Amino acid sequence: MTTLDATDARLLLELSCSPRATGVELAHRLGLSRNTVQARLARWEGSGVLSGFDRLVDPRALGYPLAAYVATRVDQHRLDDVVDELADIPEVVEVSGLTGLTDLSVKVVATDADDLYRLAGQILKIPGVERTNMALVMRELVAPRTAPLLARVAGR
Repeated sequence: MTTLDATDARLLLELSCSPRATGVELAHRLGLSRNTVQARLARWEGSGVLSGFDRLVDPRALGYPLAAYVATRVDQHRLDDVVDELADIPEVVEVSGLTGLTDLSVKVVATDADDLYRLAGQILKIPGVERTNMALVMRELVAPRTAPLLARVAGR
């Protein structure tokens, strides 16, 4: 992963405010050359600094109004296989490895309570999954964000 400097942060902040802005527009607004902007954008896309478009699509708009976090305990010898199986479930939108009593935090989305029940059973059937505990998301209070961090790095 590339470490970003203040110019990178300023450019990413501007891009987050105006995601459809062209490289020329961004360069003009920030007083940078068009080549500098294009080179940085290309570097970020290549290194994974800018993630995919699909993270911006709200699952509710796709008919998945329910979300839950599934705390999952796993046989450590089968961790990679469990993660591969989880990645094959379309309703699994995020998996994070954790320290402590829970090994994985698995965020799932569902169409309704019956669908959520089905997903819980599907996760429990994965060889290597020992135990789960589900918490339903009632409301997202702070959406995933990086703008405050970008502003700090940019010196604003």
